[in-house]
Amino acid sequence: MRAFWVAYAITITILGGGFVVADEPAKPMRIGMIGLDTSHCLAFAELLNKEAPDPEVAGFQVVLVYPKGSPDIESSVTRVPEYTTKIRALGVEICDDLDTMISQVDAVLLETNDGRPHLEQVTPVLKARKPVFIDKPVAGSLVDAIAIFQLAKHYETPVFSSSSLRFSKAIQEIRGGSIGPITGCDAYSPCSLEATHPDLFWYGIHGCETLFTVMGAGCESVVRTSTKDFDQVTGVWAGGRIGTFRGIRAGGAGYGGTAFGANGVASLGQFDGYRPLVVEIVKFYRTGQPPVTAEETIDLYAFMEAADESKRRGFVPVKIADVKATAAEAAAKKVAELTATVGAK
Repeated sequence: MRAFWVAYAITITILGGGFVVADEPAKPMRIGMIGLDTSHCLAFAELLNKEAPDPEVAGFQVVLVYPKGSPDIESSVTRVPEYTTKIRALGVEICDDLDTMISQVDAVLLETNDGRPHLEQVTPVLKARKPVFIDKPVAGSLVDAIAIFQLAKHYETPVFSSSSLRFSKAIQEIRGGSIGPITGCDAYSPCSLEATHPDLFWYGIHGCETLFTVMGAGCESVVRTSTKDFDQVTGVWAGGRIGTFRGIRAGGAGYGGTAFGANGVASLGQFDGYRPLVVEIVKFYRTGQPPVTAEETIDLYAFMEAADESKRRGFVPVKIADVKATAAEAAAKKVAELTATVGAK
């Protein structure tokens, strides 16, 4: 494992002719951030850059940010100037050259709110073999999502992506077996739309990630019902288990749902804030071991892409395997092009 994943250094001092080995805090791991147009940027930096950080995240600090925004997404355009001022107040330096930033840090948070440039932005990070967390959505298409994980494998660089909802206490307890083997799940979340992204990638990802945290990979087919204000997506998993996602754009909203297990039924609870996710990111930086597999993340995005395909076909069932196969073929071509360029290896 690379040295920068080690949180503590060993120092040796000579006392009275003998050797004493003591643990001494190493210099903080330097974290670089790409993007400055989501509230996660400030929330993560505030947790990591506190004068007295929580023990679980001590030794990790955001030091540089490449403040790239998206000119065709209003929330990005309006946030970057404000967030630039605020993140500077947390001791983070602005860097306008991505390659320079990558060269000066040990690990990366890819926070650009727009998933479309993620493949382009993460490629030099993977080439530099710096561990990277990619905030939701992992990409702006299923094709790019698969390509990112293929590139990570090619460059042998650890990467993971997740919504913060995945690590809420109640959901993790259910995943850990609190109600026995899971037989089904109904999850819901707000589901605002962004014209530049597949419908569920933008905000429905939160409820869909909750669903997959409980159900796991292995969804086989998807069918969607959609109106102006609501979405209902039903997935059938291996063994006949059923999981649903309800996307809300009107009326009362929130995050939650119900899990069904062999030994009981449990509420999915509510959003527990960003701290649980940041703790998992720090563990990932220390060990290089992603807490979420590429397989599960790809299945999650295939579920959301299949929901769009169901809508395009008139709300009929769509097989996940077909959606993944089509996207994987296109992703392989992208990866071949990226790894064939001069200096790609």
